[in-house]
Amino acid sequence: MKWGTWMIGAALLAANPVAAQAPDHHAVMAEQVEAMAPFAWMDGHWRGTASQVGPGGRIELVQTERVGPFLEGSVKVVEGRGYDPDTGKVEFNALGVVHYDTATEAYTLNAVANGQRGTFPIELRENGFDWFIERGPAKIRYETRLEEGRWHETGFVEMPGREEMKFFEMTLERIGDSDWPVAGTLPMAD
Repeated sequence: MKWGTWMIGAALLAANPVAAQAPDHHAVMAEQVEAMAPFAWMDGHWRGTASQVGPGGRIELVQTERVGPFLEGSVKVVEGRGYDPDTGKVEFNALGVVHYDTATEAYTLNAVANGQRGTFPIELRENGFDWFIERGPAKIRYETRLEEGRWHETGFVEMPGREEMKFFEMTLERIGDSDWPVAGTLPMAD
């Protein structure tokens, strides 16, 4: 098995001379781990409320988030679920990965939610961050903050010729630690 893995790695390096000159991945990951420190407050299990205004009117949800470091802390993995408060049915489900690119010195959120996916820029702010979505003429900005121990997120949409409008708000309480997503990883041997 080790021989096969080594051969694959050697083939990849031979096929890409630039990769052979790449910086030591341990050093790159160490830089990424350090850059992810501003997101450490998110780790754990969270629960609260979320509301959104859209074409169908106002939607209220019981929102949960579970967040944890992955790949030795070089990325942050986030799963959000929004439940109908009356039926308990999952109405919203999202998976996101926050990453720091050492080459561009920029943060991104890669997300999949309700059949959609995208990569979105993140900018650090005091006590949190903003992340952005551009869809056609619409520009969406989410402000994510840790305020008095609560995770508070507000979404704003801006359309040409219109004032920016708040359409989303979420407030969560931290309810505990989590060993997700690293829990249950397979060991080298039994």
